[in-house]
Amino acid sequence: MLDKNKVSLGIAPIGWTNDDMPDLGKENTFEQTVSEMALAGFKGTEVGSHYPTDPAALKKALDLRGMTVCNQWFSSFLLTRPYEETEAAFIKQCDFLKYVGSRCIGVSEQSYSIQGMLDHPILEGKYVMNDEEWDTLVKGLNRLGKIAKDKGMVMTFHHHMGTVVQTEEEIDRFMESVDPDSVFLLFDSGHCSFAGIDPEKVLRKYVDRVRHVHLKDLRTSVVEQARKEKWSFLKGVRAGTFTVPGDGDVNFAPLFDILGDAGYQGWVVVEAEQDPAKANPLEYAMKARKYIAEHTGL
Repeated sequence: MLDKNKVSLGIAPIGWTNDDMPDLGKENTFEQTVSEMALAGFKGTEVGSHYPTDPAALKKALDLRGMTVCNQWFSSFLLTRPYEETEAAFIKQCDFLKYVGSRCIGVSEQSYSIQGMLDHPILEGKYVMNDEEWDTLVKGLNRLGKIAKDKGMVMTFHHHMGTVVQTEEEIDRFMESVDPDSVFLLFDSGHCSFAGIDPEKVLRKYVDRVRHVHLKDLRTSVVEQARKEKWSFLKGVRAGTFTVPGDGDVNFAPLFDILGDAGYQGWVVVEAEQDPAKANPLEYAMKARKYIAEHTGL
């Protein structure tokens, strides 16, 4: 069981609207999205592209619903753009997040990423960094992590399909290389499973350095079809690669046990990008909330 005094439950808006494929859920407004999140029993939200960019307006809307921001995705380009460009954008987003009540920022290195390429098989041809690029990435992330720490924030890094940190070996090298005092892990059960990694193994190894958790379920039959038919990541999303916890094939029981035994403190966030025309967002949010309550006590 998870400690209600230490662990908070949030949900990402990606089940309502998709930042990478704007046609998915374009009919779902920000107000509807956060109202349904609150109705389903969630207290935190990550930030989507349709959310207000005025931090005061965003905070007011969430305060009315008894919610807060728990994290926001940040795309870094440390390998392909000047460091100063990424740092400036990072500082701006940290300041925005701190204003609206979040103390966590989730970074994903998007240099050479194939996750958004509609015609590129997600399970083939991922970019692999050389030693010099690893050094550049680690140094840049350490600097960003120190900036976040100085602002009273926590910087987490999101291992993700199609990016330079996807495989088990890449996760291990990353964790061995970065500063453990300023760069932490955003653990994602779905992306581990999609990459062919046992999520229990990764979480057990690094739970003491995890500061944010994405609870994402996976339909293995869809992944196998994606492999055979050479689908892109986004085509797989449309077809139902991911779903909410308890609706797919990920075994969450040991993950909840590991988090509980380690005394994890922070947010656990339902993040399951689906086509809202096929998977009603409120219905699936409520399904996820019920499953988590039954299996964690949250």
